[in-house]
Amino acid sequence: MSRQLHCGPYRLSLERPLIMGIVNVTPDSFSDGGKFFDATRAIDHAYQLIEEGADILDIGGESSRPGAESVSVAEELARVMPVIEALAGAGVPLSVDTVKTEVMRATIAAGAVLINDITALQAEGALEAVAASDAAVCLMHMRGEPRSMQSEPHYDDVVAEVHAFLAQRVAACHAAGIADERIVVDPGFGFGKLLEHNLALLRQIDRYTDLGVAVLAGLSRKSMFGQIAGRALGERATASVAAAMIATQNGARIVRVHDVAATKDALAVLQAVQSA
Repeated sequence: MSRQLHCGPYRLSLERPLIMGIVNVTPDSFSDGGKFFDATRAIDHAYQLIEEGADILDIGGESSRPGAESVSVAEELARVMPVIEALAGAGVPLSVDTVKTEVMRATIAAGAVLINDITALQAEGALEAVAASDAAVCLMHMRGEPRSMQSEPHYDDVVAEVHAFLAQRVAACHAAGIADERIVVDPGFGFGKLLEHNLALLRQIDRYTDLGVAVLAGLSRKSMFGQIAGRALGERATASVAAAMIATQNGARIVRVHDVAATKDALAVLQAVQSA
């Protein structure tokens, strides 16, 4: 696996797990929708996440929660561009969570250095848009689409099927000229997966390290923790941190989280134990 993640001018070491802090500029994201919908509040929140120890900021202007409806390119750009422009000089890599080629091009031009795409660059022109830049990409697996993805998803072998899809998308990136150092893969916890699928992926997330690229785990505050621990949305931080630690122990190099400070503290303890 690559020892570094190349995001534009940034060279991020993967010797330790990296924390990607979530900045949702949406009225309807599943966990914090509406809380940071105003650009000023989103920017303030982003700086707080940097202070808490975020290595990367992931900015999203369209919810991908189960049942979510799509928004227009113009609306998505109106939400995210002021945030990106304000944070371009903040000193941390900016990721944009989008599936739209037009949004990818515009945000990369504005300073984004990572595209986090839940459809793994399958939209027309998306692969070419990233390849033509020096931005990195996170390729995620999703069964179905946000509006319907949780409607009885079925797998014969979820770990193997997700691996086959991600391998194919990594190969497509290679063919387009995107090097391993610019690629991240994400098995897509909760995106067209039931609890049993999510647990299998978490238990065997090390299977994806053989793709030769960094592996990201996005587990923060997912509904699986409501099922496991009986916790409501606002009460899932502890379970989320525990899952992030399991993911990093099993091979994930990036964890995408809402609770940056708590995750950073837990990672510090884990690293101290591992290096003692």
